[in-house]
Amino acid sequence: MTSSTPTAILLVCCPDQRGIVATLSAFIARHDGNIIALDQYVDAADGVFFARLEWQLEGFAIPMDKFHDEFSPLAVEWNIEWSLHLSTTRMRMAVMVSKQAHCLYDILARAESGEWPVDIRMILSNHDDHRPLGDRHGIPFLHTPVTPATKPQAEASQIQALRDAKVDFIVLARYMQILSPDFVQAFPNRIINIHHSFLPAFAGARPYHAAHDRGVKIIGATAHYVTAALDEGPIIEQDVIRVSHRQGVDDLVRLGRDLEKIVLARAIYWHLTHRILVYRNRTVVFH
Repeated sequence: MTSSTPTAILLVCCPDQRGIVATLSAFIARHDGNIIALDQYVDAADGVFFARLEWQLEGFAIPMDKFHDEFSPLAVEWNIEWSLHLSTTRMRMAVMVSKQAHCLYDILARAESGEWPVDIRMILSNHDDHRPLGDRHGIPFLHTPVTPATKPQAEASQIQALRDAKVDFIVLARYMQILSPDFVQAFPNRIINIHHSFLPAFAGARPYHAAHDRGVKIIGATAHYVTAALDEGPIIEQDVIRVSHRQGVDDLVRLGRDLEKIVLARAIYWHLTHRILVYRNRTVVFH
C-alpha cells in the first residue's frame, strides 16, 4: 500500500513472544497513528519475530525527534532491535561500475524518471569509460584506477569520497573488483551487489560460457548485500529464466543482462523503501 501523505516506517526484530503484535500496534494507536501497512514474520526455528509497520504521520502525536525517547522503554522491555525511517527522507546512493554499463543505464533511468525516491550522489569506477554518462546526468564521476599494488590507497580514497558525499548506501552495478574487508566494514549491510548468476552455481568471470557448456535450461541473477566473504552475503533477490539448446552464448549474455537489471532494481527499491531486515546471513524481505 502506498500513501500520498508522509509516513513513518518502523522495522523491528526481537524474540518471538505472545502479544508483541498487539503491543506494537497499540503503541502507534495510543499516539493517534493510523497504520497503513503491517507485515510480520516469525522464524519458528530460532524463535525470532520480524515486522515492518508503516503509519501516516498526519495527526501522530509524537514528533519524530522525540520518537526514540518514547519508544525506547518499550523496546527495552520487549528486547527489540529497531530502526525508524521516514518516507520524506530521500536516500543518498552511490554507484560503482567497471566496463559493463547495462545496470548503470537502468539505475539512472529509474532514478531520473522519478520511479525511485533516491539521490545519486556519485558514480565511482576503476575505468574512465562512463564519465560522459555521468556528465550527461549531472552526477559527479570519480575515476580511481585499481591495481594490486595500489588497491589499499585506491579504496581509502573511495571510502573518503563516499563519506564526504554522505551516501547512505552503495550499489555495485557490475563493479569487477573485490572489495577488501576494510571497505565492506565501512558500510555494513549498505553495499548491494548484482551477481551474474544464480548463486552459488557458475560463479566466476565467464558464467554464461560455463552455463552454455553445461547445457543449462535456466540462467539466473542474484542481488545480495556484500560481506567480507566473497559472494556469500545475505541474498536479497534472485530470479531465473528458461533457455534451451537454441540459445547461443550471445543470447545467454543478452538475456542474463536483462535479468541482472530487473533483479538489481528490485533489491534497490526494497532497500530504498525499507523492506529488508538482515538476520544472521539471511534477509527477511517484506515485498
